[in-house]
Amino acid sequence: MTEGRDLFHLEEFINTYVTKREGSMFEKDIADNRTRLTKAIEGKSVLVIGGAGSIGSSFVKAVLAFQPGELCIVDTNENALTELTRDLRSSGGYMPPVYMSYPMDYSSVTFRRMFTAHKRKNGARGFDIVANFSAHKHVRSEKDIFSVEALIRNNVIHAKGLLELLEKNPPEEYFCVSTDKAANPVNIMGASKRIMEDLIFAYSDAFPVKTARFANVAFSNGSLPAGFLERMAKLQPLSAPSDVKRYFVSPKESGQICMLSAMLGQNRAIFFPKLEEAQMESFDHIAENLLVENGYEIVYCDSDEEAIRKTETLRAGVREYPVHFSASDTSGEKAYEEFYVEGEAVDVQCFQALGVIMNKPVPDKSAVLKLIDTLEEAFEKETTTKEDIVKIIATYLPNFEHIETGKSLDGKM
Repeated sequence: MTEGRDLFHLEEFINTYVTKREGSMFEKDIADNRTRLTKAIEGKSVLVIGGAGSIGSSFVKAVLAFQPGELCIVDTNENALTELTRDLRSSGGYMPPVYMSYPMDYSSVTFRRMFTAHKRKNGARGFDIVANFSAHKHVRSEKDIFSVEALIRNNVIHAKGLLELLEKNPPEEYFCVSTDKAANPVNIMGASKRIMEDLIFAYSDAFPVKTARFANVAFSNGSLPAGFLERMAKLQPLSAPSDVKRYFVSPKESGQICMLSAMLGQNRAIFFPKLEEAQMESFDHIAENLLVENGYEIVYCDSDEEAIRKTETLRAGVREYPVHFSASDTSGEKAYEEFYVEGEAVDVQCFQALGVIMNKPVPDKSAVLKLIDTLEEAFEKETTTKEDIVKIIATYLPNFEHIETGKSLDGKM
């Protein structure tokens, strides 16, 4: 640890070295809209799908500050759901009179039964607020036809089933998280989120739908920075791209932007954080600052193999940490980030720290559903390849320029 420090404080590190701001960038927007947020949330019944993940759990905490009457959290990760419940109970903060946590898949029969039972119990009324954070969010999820199918089923096909259920039981607000990678997508994950946006907007005549495109969440579950902490705990070398810069928001900010979008956005609004290019940070720089902050001298290596060999001295107690930084050469890696594209109407005046993509037209629902049917039919064929799926998506998204290098992030540390 750095001299003079007894503990490493991750939140402080994120504020200092990653987001480079004290506190949340959305504090003023929340304060300015406190009355509206209270009216939208207080006493309401809230369903959060994928609520045990990094963004979902942050959304839960942001919403709890406005005292909903009922909170139901669904997630397939039983351990994470258990820890979230313990965290909420141990924090001493507000807990609603009715709290339920269910380790289940939102596309399952069991979920539908739970949803229907809740409707019956509440006098034919479904959940007031529904937020869906269940998603494949990593570019590395794109490997072969099987990983691509799992990604598209979760992000698009299963989402359609949820929307059909909500169409019969319309909530007051529906939110589904998107990504900055949905703007001019170059990977299948980003393309799936772009299709997801059209899909949810196709149901906007039945209930209000909102979404948000935002940056990388610093040290979120499964992210490369979170992996740095895992590697350090196991005295394993760090590896990162040397030529990739990204926008970052803190975990707390990620939940707040989703809450603001869900509760304050107009129908079919897409929120995004107002960040400047100067606020971007590179992964190798985050790794360097993390090691220095923890009292290590950095040893730069020319390969993964060399870095692995040099962990022998690290394990012997020498405070020299091996790293391997190299240029990105994997499929689907976008050279830059953007939150909106040419032709999208953007309002940057309504909120201090948020921009809003407004007046999105209602997509052709039949075209979206036809695309999903085509994808499902393709997945049923044993001969379908990843390249076939890319072609199908490109017929729907003409601007989809997939970057294929033949290499996956799974081939790197």
